[in-house]
Amino acid sequence: MARKRSGRPIHGWLVIDKPTGMTSARVVAEVLRITGAAKAGHGGTLDPMATGVLPVALGEATKTVAYVVGSSKTYRFTVCWGAARDTDDADGEVISTSDVRPSEDAIRAVLPEFTGAIEQVPPIYAAIKVKGKRAYVLAREGKPVALAPREVFIERLELIEAADPDHAVFEMRCGKGTYVRAFARDVAERLGTVGHLAALRRTEVGRYRDCDAISLDNLTALVHSGELPEHVRPVETALADIPALAVTESQAARLKSGQAVHVHRSGQRLVRVAVGGRLVALAELSGGMAHPVRVFNV
Repeated sequence: MARKRSGRPIHGWLVIDKPTGMTSARVVAEVLRITGAAKAGHGGTLDPMATGVLPVALGEATKTVAYVVGSSKTYRFTVCWGAARDTDDADGEVISTSDVRPSEDAIRAVLPEFTGAIEQVPPIYAAIKVKGKRAYVLAREGKPVALAPREVFIERLELIEAADPDHAVFEMRCGKGTYVRAFARDVAERLGTVGHLAALRRTEVGRYRDCDAISLDNLTALVHSGELPEHVRPVETALADIPALAVTESQAARLKSGQAVHVHRSGQRLVRVAVGGRLVALAELSGGMAHPVRVFNV
């Protein structure tokens, strides 16, 4: 959810390197404080333990958050074998242990089972609502939490290294709704042991990568030096996978007022409408007409 207040009209995306121990909502609050922007939201939650790419939308970019949240994401993470935790990550309490340590060959052999479209039961310490209450709230209250399995898509899954008998480092590219914590729990069980997520870094969200990410300390320095505008990505970078449609100024004005316009484009799909390179709207094509779905004031 975007946070709004009175402030500077900054429009675009910042790629923030989220530090460990901080919630994604807190990062958004810090970005608002540091930049003085009027409105901000993030493009996909990271757990407090995790670090890495947290795209933060400013101003009109908040209208494109859903397209970033729905994009593929890449994670580099460590699984610790031999101890299961109630949260499925290092922040939880140990609930069971095992002396079994899987070999590197055994780990590689089961990875195809976790690739492609699979069913995954989310961790009980998740933000999913159960009868109007967050699952993690119920879990903290000691109440039983039963979450249904859901289909997720894991595009790529690799064992990077078996660092030592107790740990293995993986890289995963996956779709929306995938829980890396759940993978750590499930792959350990499949290998005849127990385990949890020991460390997690998100390296990519759609087209946003960690090599371009800015720490909160560096963000402060960029604001003070006046260099912030050079690091704010245009609103339309979140829509790069949506086909573009150029229109005239008069057509743009009609779209921004909520009216459909005639276009020389067939088919029935979503398009990114621009005039002179400036983003105007997202529109649905139908019957030779472009119907505005979302308009932008940038």
